[in-house]
Amino acid sequence: MTDEEQRRLLLVTGEQRAGFRDHMILALALGTGLREHEIAALDVGDIVSSAGSVHRQIRLRVFKRSNPDPELQQVVLSDTLRAKLRHYLGWKERHGQELAPDAPLFVSRKHNRLSTRQMRTMFIRWQERAGFERRYSFHALRHTACTNHYRQCRDLRLTQRFARHRSVVTTQRYTHPTREDLLASVQGLRC
Repeated sequence: MTDEEQRRLLLVTGEQRAGFRDHMILALALGTGLREHEIAALDVGDIVSSAGSVHRQIRLRVFKRSNPDPELQQVVLSDTLRAKLRHYLGWKERHGQELAPDAPLFVSRKHNRLSTRQMRTMFIRWQERAGFERRYSFHALRHTACTNHYRQCRDLRLTQRFARHRSVVTTQRYTHPTREDLLASVQGLRC
């Protein structure tokens, strides 16, 4: 997704009060690179400590089974995302949603755990409202998050850790170097 599409998506979901849950799902996907089934499986207790503070780092209980290494199943949250999650928990409380540690973080209108199918449908609806010219799959949010992370740090190993990939070869597909990147990279070479 382009930077402009990301901005419009977060803006349109953040503007409408009814879209705040969806805004949080999309912000979480873009800020962590979590897969749709990992987001759907989150409970309140995965995000919030017993003292009521939002964790800086969360340990996933549900994740891609090809990566069983526990070190690869930890996700770091930015301060901005933690602040949004604190706000979201207040929103959940004001809307009478359960905040017990084993309660789903994201629920449907019927107060059941939000399914991945519902998340995909929601994402399509918000793309239309944001005026996207093309339709993206939910996985595009993960791809975008990993690409954004790489552009921010320019460290393939760090992005590998962010994406929770076992192999750096898998992570390479998120780098998307441009002609401008190449031009900038050669400027400091000795010649």
